[in-house]
Amino acid sequence: MGFMQFFELDHTCRMDLWGFPVLWLHNQPGIQLRTYNTAYMNEMQTFTTLIVDMMKQENLFASEGGPIIISQIENEYGNVVAAYHEARVQYMNWCANMAAALDTAVPWIMCQQDNAPQPMINACNGFYCDGFNPNNPNSPKMWTENWSGWFKNWGGSDPHRSPEDLAFAVARFYQSGGTFQNYYMYHGGTNFGLVAGCPYITTSYDYDAPLDEYGNKNQPKWGHLRDLHLLLLSMEKALTYGDVKNLAYDSISQSTVMKKSSCFFGNSFTDRDVTTNHGGINYTIPAWSVSILPDCYKEVYNTAKVNSQYSTFVKKGNEAEAKPSLKWTWRDETIERTKPG
Repeated sequence: MGFMQFFELDHTCRMDLWGFPVLWLHNQPGIQLRTYNTAYMNEMQTFTTLIVDMMKQENLFASEGGPIIISQIENEYGNVVAAYHEARVQYMNWCANMAAALDTAVPWIMCQQDNAPQPMINACNGFYCDGFNPNNPNSPKMWTENWSGWFKNWGGSDPHRSPEDLAFAVARFYQSGGTFQNYYMYHGGTNFGLVAGCPYITTSYDYDAPLDEYGNKNQPKWGHLRDLHLLLLSMEKALTYGDVKNLAYDSISQSTVMKKSSCFFGNSFTDRDVTTNHGGINYTIPAWSVSILPDCYKEVYNTAKVNSQYSTFVKKGNEAEAKPSLKWTWRDETIERTKPG
């Protein structure tokens, strides 16, 4: 199975100045970033067009037989729009028109942008997006950043998101009509030198991702998600065709029957299990979990039940530092003085 690509053209707080090239833009006369400003929009259009043309030359868009199925313009602009007042609407409309005119023949999206203009599709970023709905009833429900962990701060503890919680969020999203879900991050990494990102972010970008900073499997998270992905793939037809029937048993637990053949039983209580009856059979759903029954009869997967192996990697301490014989010593260094000229 090949990888489909989500192509993101944006800028955010990953580096200084939202990731913009400082020397290129900062000193442009009259420039104002991320707003309806001619100097900035000219540079943004030049850069965006250049990148899109490079993708076209390599036939990378799905419309050309490539792996890129969707593109994004701007990033989480909705989180900062209050600072731009009336100009924000003009800028958003300009972004949408500029992107659409590039004619990639794949959909364009804007994440965290509730008022994204057509033909843009507004999408969700966050730890949970099952409650999100796009601003157009004809748009698919899309989750562009499912946060598998978080940034590591200097002096802070290692961020951790349990595999059970991450799987629960994914299953709930598809149970509630989700069509597209992308992890941020699925593979951790390293930002070397002075490109670590926002203030006090370490060079490690491990992010507690399913594949860690070095490319190793972060078990049991990797395996637990693998099992979920394979099951959802086997249910592709039920997820994309036919009728959906939701049955609410109380305020936060529900059953979803898809195409009369596949079932999701969800329990959003954090402190107790619930029991539901379907087809004359009782099913107990653990707290904060989703059970998936691809035939509406046998539970094949529950997000709270981890069956994949745990990591066998063992971190060992530095044995050299534990030896009492080691000590610091000073050595004089001879530096010759030279006269200019």
